[in-house]
Parts: sequence; C-alpha cells; structure tokens
Amino acid sequence: MQATTGSLASILSNPILNTDSYKASHFLQYPPEASAMFSYIESRGGRYERTLFFGLQMLLKEYLCRPITNEMIDEAKTFFAAHGEPFNEAGWRHIVKQYDGYLPVRIRAVAEGSVVPTHNVLVTVECDDPAVFWLASYLETMLLRVWYPVTVATQSWHLRQTIRGFLAKTSDDLSQLPFKLHDFGARGVSSAESAAIGGAAHLVSFMGSDTVLGVVAANRYYNEPMAAFSVPAAEHSTITSWGRPREVDAYRNMLRQFGREGTIVSVVSDSYDLFAALDMWGTQLKQDVIESGATLVIRPDSGDPLTIVLATVRALDATFGSTLNSKARRVLNHVRVIQGDGVNATSIEAILSALDDAGYAADNLVFGMGGALLQQVDRDTQRFAMKCSAVRLGDTWQGVYKDPVTDAGKRSKKGRLTLLRHRRTGEYRTIELPLAWDDRRMEDDWEDALVTVFEAGRLLVDTTFAEVRARAHADEG
Repeated sequence: MQATTGSLASILSNPILNTDSYKASHFLQYPPEASAMFSYIESRGGRYERTLFFGLQMLLKEYLCRPITNEMIDEAKTFFAAHGEPFNEAGWRHIVKQYDGYLPVRIRAVAEGSVVPTHNVLVTVECDDPAVFWLASYLETMLLRVWYPVTVATQSWHLRQTIRGFLAKTSDDLSQLPFKLHDFGARGVSSAESAAIGGAAHLVSFMGSDTVLGVVAANRYYNEPMAAFSVPAAEHSTITSWGRPREVDAYRNMLRQFGREGTIVSVVSDSYDLFAALDMWGTQLKQDVIESGATLVIRPDSGDPLTIVLATVRALDATFGSTLNSKARRVLNHVRVIQGDGVNATSIEAILSALDDAGYAADNLVFGMGGALLQQVDRDTQRFAMKCSAVRLGDTWQGVYKDPVTDAGKRSKKGRLTLLRHRRTGEYRTIELPLAWDDRRMEDDWEDALVTVFEAGRLLVDTTFAEVRARAHADEG
C-alpha cells in the first residue's frame, strides 16, 4: 500500500474514515435479522446540571451534507485492508447506487440554543435501510464530537449567569453583559478546527472575541453577518520593542494611534513593573487619556488575579477618580481593567466578589479567558455518550441498553426516544416512542422538542445565530 497522499482537509472530508477503527467490523457483529437501528446522544451529568445545545449544524454542514463517492470507498477499502479491519464495500456501494452517495439516516435534535437538564436525549440518529442499518452507530465518532461545542457553550452560558448576577447587584448598565467575557483561546487549543468550533460556541453567550476562526465559523455556519467584535490591543512585543526607557512613549503611541472619541484602547501594562506603569497612566499620560475621548483598558497580565485586579482598580481610582452609581458602587472615570491571566469559572466569581466587597461595580472589569475557555474541557466534563437504544429485528423494534453492574452511571436508555417540552413551564422529559413516529399520543400540555434536522443528505433546518442566542437567553427578560 502506498502512503496516503493529499492534505489533512481532504482526508477529513471522507466520512467513511471519520470513525473509530473497530466500527468497520461491526456490520458483521449484529444479529443477522437486524434491519434498522436507533441511537441517541445525551449528557449523563457532569459539572453543570443543564447543557446549552449548540454545534450540530456545523458538523452536519461540514461532514454529512456531501455525498459519498466511489473514490472515497476505494480509499477506505485500501486503508482498512492494510489496517487489519474488514470493510463493508457492498454497503457503501449501495449508498452510492441507491442514494447518490447521501447517507440514508434521519437525525432529530432539540433546537440549538435550548438549555436542557442533563440525562435527557438531545439528538437521535436512525437508519431503517436493512442494507446499511449500522450507519446509526457508525456515525457515532463524528456526531458525538458535538460534546465539544455543547460543553463550551454550556460553560460560557453559566459564566454569563455569574457575571449577570454581579452586574444586577452592582451596576446600572446590564447592556454591557455580552462583552464582559472575551475569548482569548485561539492559541491555546489543539487545532484550528477546535478554535473555530469552540470559539463559535462561546459566542452564543458573548459578543467579544479574538478567536478569528470562531467568529468566522459562527458567521458562516449560522448565517450571521458579524457574530463578535474586538478592539485594538497591545501585546508585550508592541510595548517592549520601544525599550524600557521609552515605555511611556509606547503607551502614548497607543493613544495616538487608536484613541478617538468613543473608542476602546486596550494596553497590556505589566511588561516591566505594573505599578510603575499605573503611575505613568495616572500622571504623565492622564491628560492624554482624558483628551482622547477613548476608554483606556489596562491589562495586568501577571501575579495573583484576585489581588492584582483589585490593586489595579484602586490605583486607577486614586488617579482618575470614580463615580458612585445608584447601587452605591464606584465606577472608574475614563478607564477600565481587563484580566486575561488565570481566568476560569472559580476566579471570575472570586474577583467579582472581591470588587463588590471593596465597593466597586462590575462595570470596571472585563475578563479575557483562554485555555480554560476552549481547551480545559473534555467529553467527561458533561459525561457525553451516544448509545444504540433500539434495533429492528425483522419487522419488530426491540429496545436495547447497557447496565454495567460496576457503574450504574453508565446505564443507557432503551427504546426509540424523543424529548418532550412542557408548553407552559418549559420542563423537559425524555420518553420512549410508540412503534411508529406518527402514532404518538401526547398530553395537551407537552410538545415534541426534537425536530428532524437532517435526512438522507439534506439539511432540513438551517437556524441562524440570532435564533440560537434568543433561545439561550430567553429567560433573561
């Protein structure tokens, strides 16, 4: 066998290879009378009790809305033969011949942006073609990666609730909420694809990002003109290249280049001595800041976040002054602080609490979150799983499940499932369906929360980012 050629993108574009090795052998392992299969995805619990569902549309558009070709089958056949696995060539050729290469699966899902308690079905996958029924499981590897955007979106949604609580308590301006947690995660993720998918997921709850690929992904896959915004900001090289004796000139240049009425200018200020820099801003550069009309945002980038943020705010208050708002909290004049080092769910709450205790409003601070936002999550953060829950043996559907005696938490659901939502209370519950999709009897107060989003290569629902955001934050009033 010759080495596989072509770019990584071309390899990833072959859905037959976008799986686990052992999946290739599974078509030989099912009962001979098996003729259809049903699988589902759920969060089995984890760090958060509710998940914000997001990201399936990206996966479907990128990987499943294109046909399988005979060339893809040839590539996979050659690979698996050398790899040590059997290969169902006849099944894949059947898909090309009967369906023009489009996978004959039905995927149903809860609307993206929905906030659903854990232990509920979020996605179902069904294939009822006896020749390729195993597709409902074969696609697990690719489809279960929805855990990543769901988990990032879930974490950001909960962080939004934390920040919103402090704004409600200490601020007169809740409109700033979407810009209080900025995505700094692009360089800290494992791949460009992670930056795109995770970066887009964060933007369901916030509108500030320096992860360009995440913004592009949200725009492209969810039909959004511009999902997020950023501002001119200094990095250490743009300050230190001036040399330490000219540090004040580097800061003055930032104001000269970007300081305009109503703009925001972010300047990292700890390249040498943060407290000396704060003195420069409050003395030599104070009038320049005021006359520019811009809001200067100081970034302390080292030290213990809990103490450094408060020390920075107090130093700026001493030189630029502050105004008391209606919540009896102080809001700095002309300046703000952005903390981008050591930021995570725990430190965000601790820092905001310390500011509140010191009499300062949450207005004074913006967070930038990097590795903890996009990289420090995994499939077990919310314990995601995709499991087969029903097979059709001949003409009869049969519920199947796992129930390990050594771990009750891994017990899976059985039957052909759907998710119901109470029309008045918004409560969710997962139920087992009767034998036919059109033979359901639901109580008047409940509606089916799953909709068919994909069938046989066709995307049936193309939701917008605005719709996703509206669902995610519908309860904020």
